[in-house]
Amino acid sequence: MALTCPKPGALLTAWALLALADAALAGSSAPLPDFSSLPVQVEASGGSEVDFHTNEVILKNVVISQGNMRVSAEHARATGLNFANSRWNFEGNVRIDAEQRGNLRSDQAVVEFKDNHIARATITGRPAEFEQRRANSDQIARGHADQILYDVSEGTVRLTNDAWLCDGQNQISGPVLVYNIREQRIQALTAPDATGGGADQRVHISIVPRAVKTESGGCEPTKPQSPPAATPDNSPHP
Repeated sequence: MALTCPKPGALLTAWALLALADAALAGSSAPLPDFSSLPVQVEASGGSEVDFHTNEVILKNVVISQGNMRVSAEHARATGLNFANSRWNFEGNVRIDAEQRGNLRSDQAVVEFKDNHIARATITGRPAEFEQRRANSDQIARGHADQILYDVSEGTVRLTNDAWLCDGQNQISGPVLVYNIREQRIQALTAPDATGGGADQRVHISIVPRAVKTESGGCEPTKPQSPPAATPDNSPHP
């Protein structure tokens, strides 16, 4: 059953109540993780460089961790080994292990450190991907978009541009989706730069009946079918 929500700026309570009573909303609210007293650990392979003249840091096969938060990539670049207030650029097989058994994957990421802890991470790719194994369940919530912003203090991931989320069976897509990692709640928003032109600002929801078991956990977005390949005409021509 496919539904279309005419109010993309509204919280999707109808979907939550009807489809996710035993699914994505099953998790309970979790407190904000406190990493302030934990050190930031940095590991990198040979070939990494620290230029004390320009204060530029270039790391290869880098892993930066703090508590259960972890960022890994093939390359990282920053100005100084400073985590009090800095921005790090990561490229190549970027993976961010977030709280509540969540993780993000992309081609590129910008991670902001404030007061010696990871504050925000913005990942971009074609697509950037998010995944969380739900509490007390073997189901996995998945999502992808052109850009995903992970706000550590809020405990949310904001998927922008061609955003898609699945709770393990039911699917939702729209211009902007905000997923609360701790409460496992979804909010659909209108893209801030929307002009009302040809862009589709509607939210699309696909609800699978509970009695129906889908392949791959139901988290496979529908793809258009390609037309059959043309076969050569071997019949004789006049």
